[in-house]
Amino acid sequence: MKQLIECVPNISEGNDLEKIQEIAHVVRSVKGVQLLNIDSGNAANRTVFTFVGEPENVVEAAFLLIKKASELIDMSIQKGTHPRFGATDVCPLIPIANISMEKTVKYAHKLGEKVGKELGISGYFYEFAAVEEQKKNLASIRSGEYEGLQEKIKKNNWQLDFGPKKFNKQIRKSGITAIGARNFLIAYNLNLNSTSVKLASQIASKIRESGSLVTNENGETVRILGKLKAVKAIGWFLEDFGIAQVSCNLTNFQLNSMHQVFDEAIKIGNEIGVKITGSELIGLLPLQAMITAADFFLTVENKSTSITEDEKIKIAIEKLGLNDIKPFHPKERIIEYVMKNE
Repeated sequence: MKQLIECVPNISEGNDLEKIQEIAHVVRSVKGVQLLNIDSGNAANRTVFTFVGEPENVVEAAFLLIKKASELIDMSIQKGTHPRFGATDVCPLIPIANISMEKTVKYAHKLGEKVGKELGISGYFYEFAAVEEQKKNLASIRSGEYEGLQEKIKKNNWQLDFGPKKFNKQIRKSGITAIGARNFLIAYNLNLNSTSVKLASQIASKIRESGSLVTNENGETVRILGKLKAVKAIGWFLEDFGIAQVSCNLTNFQLNSMHQVFDEAIKIGNEIGVKITGSELIGLLPLQAMITAADFFLTVENKSTSITEDEKIKIAIEKLGLNDIKPFHPKERIIEYVMKNE
């Protein structure tokens, strides 16, 4: 049976449509690869590409994307609200069909070595592809962002995993890239009826698994864990729509998915005096996430879950407020539907 992996590279450009389309073109040029989605954010100055195919083809498309992004994006002048340290900031591979995570990791390492040797672009391996425990977490390796790279990569515990090891002209221009292998991730943002990043950050710190650092009565710094496992979150201001958002990554949607994050955020918002007006999906998501969300809301309202798939999707969109700031089109956002259409 055909092996399929997904690749979801994030580039540090969300405004220049010409550059974004140039990068999309190199992905489309690889036979056997389906470019399923392109999702750009102006204030974040970031674009998320989603494409699938057989492993060798996907690795080739990812390599060409990283190459083209490094040619078109100058990180020394790049600005945006989203944390970043490279022209191609992250490039994860995700096993989709008939392939193990172990084999997906090998393809991630193959891609990194090719990028380092042939393009002279440096970076780290993360998540399941990490070669050191401390480099598993993307937030940790991206800490300090582009501006902190020159000092960070000098440290013994933050040596680069592939490409040149010292800060050079290439790193100055294109930054570095995190290449990983991970499970399916849902990028999901909550909209507030406020412009306060402070309030958004409060909600983020209470829902994300890592929680927050606080000083106790003895003057010691301790970590208070958040309420939801497999959830990462930060607060930011979305200039495009003039609102604050809680920006989340759901790293295991079967453990904690959109409806749980949305429900918990509403409760916390009520406690601190801010309302969650709706939410936003970035990129694609599995059909199961929508069905599970609909079942959750139907059960809460003591309604039957024995309705059609289409009806459940409509309920999930309505209850999660996925149309709040821009239209949500299921055929363009649910990965099974997009792959079927392609």
